[in-house]
Amino acid sequence: MTVGERTLRELMSLQGRVAIVTGGAGHIGTAVAHALAELGASIAVVDIDRDRASAAAEKIIERWSVGAAAFDCDLEQGAAVGALPGRVCERFSRIDVIVNCAAFVGTSGLDGWTVPFAQQSGATWRRALEVNLTAPFLLVQAAADDLRASGHGSVVNVSSIYGLVGPDWRLYDGTAMGNPAAYAASKGGLMQMTRWLATTLAPHIRVNAVAPGGVYRNTAEPFLSRYVARTPLARMAREEDMKGAIAYLASDLSAYVTGQCLAVDGGWTAW
Repeated sequence: MTVGERTLRELMSLQGRVAIVTGGAGHIGTAVAHALAELGASIAVVDIDRDRASAAAEKIIERWSVGAAAFDCDLEQGAAVGALPGRVCERFSRIDVIVNCAAFVGTSGLDGWTVPFAQQSGATWRRALEVNLTAPFLLVQAAADDLRASGHGSVVNVSSIYGLVGPDWRLYDGTAMGNPAAYAASKGGLMQMTRWLATTLAPHIRVNAVAPGGVYRNTAEPFLSRYVARTPLARMAREEDMKGAIAYLASDLSAYVTGQCLAVDGGWTAW
């Protein structure tokens, strides 16, 4: 090792840094928040549900002995998103990392969502784009000065395999599940915004993305077996699978990486 060269342990350290994790009380968001806290970061847990965010922040403090605080924010409200960095800075005085993890994923019962293409609604399309694409844009825009001042500014956008490839409809035959156009379009847009921001905010802020594959959450048959059969690593993802990828992109382990997407998909997009 040459003189002055940092060790891997030093490169991955987030000691003294502050990370905003949107959707921080959700499934993937919780795993991400704990991963960054384990590396020493203080965590701003952002969620639409204040009580869930508070409980998530308390668990981070208890387990990792780092700073953590809850911030409620409705990502469909642009003014609230724009005000969020100021609120975080009031509490922590700085922002070093943003993980745009929150997503509008809807439910099977949401009007105009997991229905045939002809029935998908414009209103639901707009809601999905507001949360999945517009909110990350507004948040990074509002936090850009703080990220630039950090000296280690890093943005990680959580996209999806469906931001990279089209759906295989054979998986959905005979199930109540669906794959809305708005979800795919918003996640694909997030990937292009990642590249746009990477060149625009360089050299002081790095912007990258991860594209998770399907995450197992009591996934029903026959979708589960079909998905696993189509995946080279022969299983659906776990929340834990996202931790290493996001820790890499958030920390100085990836100090010379920007504008990239790391697919965490068990090989789904390698076919």
